[in-house]
Amino acid sequence: MAGVNKVILIGNLGKDPELRYTPGGQPTANFTLATTERWTDKNGQRQDRTEWHNIVAWGKLAELVNQYLKKGRPAYIEGRLAYRSWDDRDGNKKYRTEIVALTVQFLGSGPAGGAGNDASQESYSPPEIAPKGSAEGESFSQDPGLIVEENLPF
Repeated sequence: MAGVNKVILIGNLGKDPELRYTPGGQPTANFTLATTERWTDKNGQRQDRTEWHNIVAWGKLAELVNQYLKKGRPAYIEGRLAYRSWDDRDGNKKYRTEIVALTVQFLGSGPAGGAGNDASQESYSPPEIAPKGSAEGESFSQDPGLIVEENLPF
């Protein structure tokens, strides 16, 4: 039986994307995304809980994310959950959970709190760099076939 590994997030970038290249020349961008849950507790007090998500994008999607997303900007991320581990310099085992972005929609016109913070707005996709076959206003998608194990930076 096949499984499903799909994550959908809408939130605000916690920092500017960090673009790097693997030794094989494959671009990769890392950034954090904050999602906030709001509710009223039994005492009538408003409560907030913010979760921070580690996001990684590859290939052309990484370059586009680096070019158009900045700290505070709202974004829709669709991808898959991934876990990785490594040994640090002292030999300690480290673990990281991240979302490998396959689709990114740039929401609003700027940082959170500014105009266009409504997630129902159309995504931003500059037509001069839109991927082949996509129309203006669509999201950018990453072809999962572009991720090859020898290009992973870890």
